[in-house]
Amino acid sequence: MSKQNTSLIDITDYNQESNMASLAAAMSDPSRMKILCALMDGKAWTATELSVIADVSASTTSAHLSRLLKANLITCLSQGRHRYFRLYSNNIASLLENMMGVTFQINNSSRSKVPKELLKARTCYDHMAGEVAVKLYDFLLENKWVSSDGCGLTAQGKEQFLQLGINIDEKTKRKKCCPCLDWSERRFHVGGQLGASLLDFFEKNNWIERVHGYREVIITAKGHQAFCRHFLIDA
Repeated sequence: MSKQNTSLIDITDYNQESNMASLAAAMSDPSRMKILCALMDGKAWTATELSVIADVSASTTSAHLSRLLKANLITCLSQGRHRYFRLYSNNIASLLENMMGVTFQINNSSRSKVPKELLKARTCYDHMAGEVAVKLYDFLLENKWVSSDGCGLTAQGKEQFLQLGINIDEKTKRKKCCPCLDWSERRFHVGGQLGASLLDFFEKNNWIERVHGYREVIITAKGHQAFCRHFLIDA
C-alpha cells in the first residue's frame, strides 16, 4: 500500500474517532443528559420545560441546547414565535436507550431505584418499552406475526394488524419493524414503524395513558382487557 493511501486511511480513522469524541463530549454533562432523556418520550419540548427538567437557569439551558443542536443530538422546530426541541432521529434515541442499558447493568442497585411503573411500561422515543412491550414482541414472534429475526412483517401479521386497524405504510423508507433491546428487561421489544404505529394505536384507543413530562405509560382498564384478548398478555 502506498504512503498516500495509508495517509488517507489514517485521516479517515482520525476524523471518525474525533467525531465520536465530540459526540461523547456533547453528552458528557448531567444536565444535557437530563434534557436528552426527557426527549426520549418522543414529544417536542420548549426550552422553558426543559429548563425545569434539567433544574438549571434559562440561560444555562439555552447554552446546553446550543451544544446539543451543534452535535446533531436534537433538532429545533419553529412554530410561530415558539421553538420546540426534540431528538434529532431514531438513531439518537437508540443510542440513548443502549447507554441506559449499559449503565443499568453496571450499577447493580439501579433496578431497585427505578419506579415499578416505569419498568412495566414506558416510551422508548416513539414506541413502547418495558415488560409489557417485551411480552408483546414475544407474542408476535411466537405467533409468526413478524419474521423470525423481528425485522419484517409476515403475511399473517399484516392481516392481523389490519383487522385491529393498524396499517403499515409499504412505501415507508423507515424499517417496517425491528427488534430494539430493552434496557431494563435485556430482551427485545418492537421498534421501527410497527412499534410507532402500535404506540399510536394503543393511545388513540385508550389502551394506555401517557404521563405528561415522563416516559411512564399507564395501562388502562380497557388496555388490560385488550392486551389479554388480542396478545394474551397479562398487563
